[in-house]
Amino acid sequence: MAPKSLRLSKSRFLAGLQCHKQLWWRVHEPDAPELVPDAALRNVLNQGNEVGRRAREYVPGGELVDLPFYEFDNKVAQTRRGPRGYGVVEVKATNSLKPEHLPDVALQVHVLRRAGLPVERAAVMHLNPECRYPDLSNLFAREDVSAPVEGVLLGLPDELAAQQRMLEGPLPQVPIGDHCTRPHDCPFLERCWPKLPDHHVSSLYRIERKKALQYEADGYATIYDLPSDLELSVIHQRQVRAVTAGRMVVEPALAGALVQFASPLAFLDFETVSLAIPRWDGCRPWQNVPVQFSCHAEERGRGLVHYEWLADGAGDPRPALAEALVAACAGARKVVAYYASFERDCIRQLAEAVPRLAKELQRIEKKLVDLLPLVRNHVYHPDFGGSFSIKRTLPALVPGLSYADLKIGDGETATLELMHLMFSEELSPVERVELREALLRYCERDTWAMVKMLAKLRTLVAEQLELF
Repeated sequence: MAPKSLRLSKSRFLAGLQCHKQLWWRVHEPDAPELVPDAALRNVLNQGNEVGRRAREYVPGGELVDLPFYEFDNKVAQTRRGPRGYGVVEVKATNSLKPEHLPDVALQVHVLRRAGLPVERAAVMHLNPECRYPDLSNLFAREDVSAPVEGVLLGLPDELAAQQRMLEGPLPQVPIGDHCTRPHDCPFLERCWPKLPDHHVSSLYRIERKKALQYEADGYATIYDLPSDLELSVIHQRQVRAVTAGRMVVEPALAGALVQFASPLAFLDFETVSLAIPRWDGCRPWQNVPVQFSCHAEERGRGLVHYEWLADGAGDPRPALAEALVAACAGARKVVAYYASFERDCIRQLAEAVPRLAKELQRIEKKLVDLLPLVRNHVYHPDFGGSFSIKRTLPALVPGLSYADLKIGDGETATLELMHLMFSEELSPVERVELREALLRYCERDTWAMVKMLAKLRTLVAEQLELF
């Protein structure tokens, strides 16, 4: 028998399926800093635990067997056997069955059968995307995976043996590849992946990894190395021109594209929360629900006016948010967003949730114009680094303005802190005030960024006209 420290668990086995090197580090360096769960992972785990608790309510006569791991006989005694033998149901806090769920279930079936239990059926019980609060009677959907699990079981003993042999030896050498991020990002990515030079070919906008590897194999490590006759997309061509020249490239067509941004404008940004188990009317599992917005609006006689709204407590925020949003955007001819499909989805959700304001919200939706494609299709600065996210484009276009000075500086953190603010009972009054302020300032920065970026784009057009 393998030493206790080298034994495989289900989570270790699944890590080994992704990469033997990752598994070796997980087992031999269990206290590695990379394995400390971050806030995002803790949120997923916490919501997953809640899904597990809810799932037990959907199994008639179900009983939690929560005995110490070493009380095997007592666990078996408490486990009921159905008339057709044993069945395994794995609960997942996802909205669908995923390929990585199959080896998860298969390992459990393998262990149970080796222990002498005649497991005859296997299923995955996941959240049902058709479920709508408050009717949670169909919160879960169950899919029979007996047949595909039997297929996975054929190669499972060999993989278990291979993992065990590997763990007993030195750190295995595994080349980097797509498996580093599939089905999950490996926590040890930075250990394996080499530090790339500035403007590496992989920084070409949305380039496929296979294509980047092909460029490297052909001797083109960086954008500077690419031959002038290489066929590239329009955006890639602009990126190459900017990087090789060491300056921003602005297309002449930018002037015409700016026409759609007709004043008076409102600049809008939403922040959302996503709950595995919905708690507000009409919501489905993992739906992104708007709970905060910032709006900078151009108003006659007042100049640029800032409006903001942030949920307070665990109640449904949408009616009050919708009212505040309609008031903020009332005088705008166009409503500017960055990646407007997100704002459009939020507005449509609000219209459905607050039907008395549906017409006003639909008018706001029709006014939406997107700043992202304006930048992506007409401008490239070497500091964009192959990304058109507002976090990358803002400091390049508007030097001195970024998110670095904020306590909350990215959307993922904002989402987690919003959930903390709305649902946690552990915050002190002082902490609650400080967190609200940090969230308000983050969302405000998003809309102020759009104000300044649009002003910069207009300046670039004016400078072009002066040259002629």
